[in-house]
Amino acid sequence: MIYRAFGAPDAPSVARTLRRVADAQGLILLIGADERLAVACGADGVHLPQGLISQGPRLRVRRPDWILTGAAHDARALQRAERAGLDAALTSPVFASRSPSAHGQLGSIRFARLVRGTRLPVYALGGVNCRTASRLLSTGAAGLAAVEGLV
Repeated sequence: MIYRAFGAPDAPSVARTLRRVADAQGLILLIGADERLAVACGADGVHLPQGLISQGPRLRVRRPDWILTGAAHDARALQRAERAGLDAALTSPVFASRSPSAHGQLGSIRFARLVRGTRLPVYALGGVNCRTASRLLSTGAAGLAAVEGLV
């Protein structure tokens, strides 16, 4: 589970609640690009946006036990994430998505090529739902990520 607080004033309270939910359900909690919030709520690590992947090595030194993931939307970003020592990447948008940050879509074939081009586990995000998930079975995806797809 990734919580991206975007500076919300209630972020500490929400993060603590999510920590309790994650513990109760046996889930991993990552905090989006906020090391201080991750420490404060006892998160399992941090998820970095593509533009902050370069912070991976610094975070790894400071928090060697954390899980570090990053957004990587193309082959170059996946290479940077791999060099930065991240544990995994989320690549999007694989399919059409309502997210305001989703520009274009990779499709399952281009997504599979990206997965084959890296040693990192890559999770598919963007337009992933009950109808599209089966199209990812042979792509080599480490897993699926969704915002609205599970609702």
